[in-house]
Amino acid sequence: MKKLRVSRQLKNKDIYDDIKSKKINSIPLILEFIIIIISLIISNYSSPKISIIGNDTINLDYGKTYIDQGYKAEYINKDITNQVKVKGKINYKKIGTYKIEYKVKKGMHVTKKIRIIKVVDKEKPVINLIDNNKSNLCPNQQYIEEGYKAFDNYDKDITNNVKVIKNKDYYTYSVEDSSNNKVEITRKINYIDKEKPIINLIGQKTVYLEKNSPYIEQGFTTEDNCDKDLNNQVEIENNVNKDKPGTYNILYRVKDSAGNLSENIREVTVYEKGSYMNTSYNQNGVIYLTFDDGPNESTTNTILDILKEEGIQATFFVTNYGPDSLIKREYEEGHTVALHTASHYFNIYKSKETYYEDLYNVSNRVRKITGVESKIIRFPGGSSNTISKKYKLGIMTELVKDVQLRGFRYYDWNIDANDAGTCANASNKSNCVYKNVTTNLSKNRINMVLMHDTRYYTRDALRDIIRYAKANGYKFGKINMDTPMVKQRVFN
Repeated sequence: MKKLRVSRQLKNKDIYDDIKSKKINSIPLILEFIIIIISLIISNYSSPKISIIGNDTINLDYGKTYIDQGYKAEYINKDITNQVKVKGKINYKKIGTYKIEYKVKKGMHVTKKIRIIKVVDKEKPVINLIDNNKSNLCPNQQYIEEGYKAFDNYDKDITNNVKVIKNKDYYTYSVEDSSNNKVEITRKINYIDKEKPIINLIGQKTVYLEKNSPYIEQGFTTEDNCDKDLNNQVEIENNVNKDKPGTYNILYRVKDSAGNLSENIREVTVYEKGSYMNTSYNQNGVIYLTFDDGPNESTTNTILDILKEEGIQATFFVTNYGPDSLIKREYEEGHTVALHTASHYFNIYKSKETYYEDLYNVSNRVRKITGVESKIIRFPGGSSNTISKKYKLGIMTELVKDVQLRGFRYYDWNIDANDAGTCANASNKSNCVYKNVTTNLSKNRINMVLMHDTRYYTRDALRDIIRYAKANGYKFGKINMDTPMVKQRVFN
């Protein structure tokens, strides 16, 4: 029975090979047998050992890659680390507890070790306030939430979880993610107003007033970042003496509810009464106010009122538009009724025939209304226009000569109010017209001014233009057949 058990044990390859490898010829056979028995007993009752390097439990930050710290295995004082089998998967993108199993087997014995890996989120969420962390408010305003966003590295958008605590001077925003990481920020509410109000003057900042004429306030508007309407709070200091020529200031002053003070000044120049209609042949410094494209029922009537009140006569280059009554009024009030064209369309430049057909059409209208045949004309676009090239090359060169042979006198301009151009898009259209005219006046030439009585902002600027010219010594005239022609260079 003993021999059978020994024989069976000798089948263990590791022990058997170990015994075979030992050549101990000098040891007696009995001693060799005892060694074999002891080795067999040790191999049956000894288990392999596994040691984990590092901690048995590791907290791994969410999103980071796990790197194993290592392990060792021994069996009967022999390193068998390379025989260890490692098993276990970790999802770095999901918070949770995971196991890494280290396993080794020797003979009938199996040894296991477990390392616990906890994927955790320690990162706080972030709250971003729309606009900024501070908000400036007017003292009389109530804060209206500008908005916020909350984002977490794991939970993503958690804006709906934000809790807001409202106080008068600050708002507190807090949020907690699913791992109980909490963040809190504050928006400071500053109730302050350091911005001055604005006083906008209606009309011109410089007003020209004929001596002994009453000053009529043109008005103003106010703007303020906090107070809606300060018009009734404006104080006006007016030291204008209408009986004494000179320059005076009208001071406008207003304070908002926060005490911010704003001022604006309008300058009033009182000038002597005098003759400002040209009666001599000397044309230098004479202003010819000319109006194209009318008449217009909404604007021409007011322009005629202003001219009458200011004692000025002007020239109207009319079309076939507008009521006959306004052309009649122009004539009866002493203005020159001149001819533009009936249609004012540029396709009249297709030929001399189409041009004259249109011209005589409006001429007949004027003769029918006034009983007078007008020979004073202005080409649509002026004699220098180039759009006529689209219809016929050289047509303007032909017409400027031919109209004079037929007894007409044509008038271009040397001052453009630009009321049909850039002023139409200006923020203050009437002021644009005013500046374009007044800044280009000269006492060393004729001042032939192009304007359009179809534009409301030209109407609104007219009185100020006239008063500026009067105060600065200019005279006015209306075009007649003796007026020197103002011509531009012909490009077609």
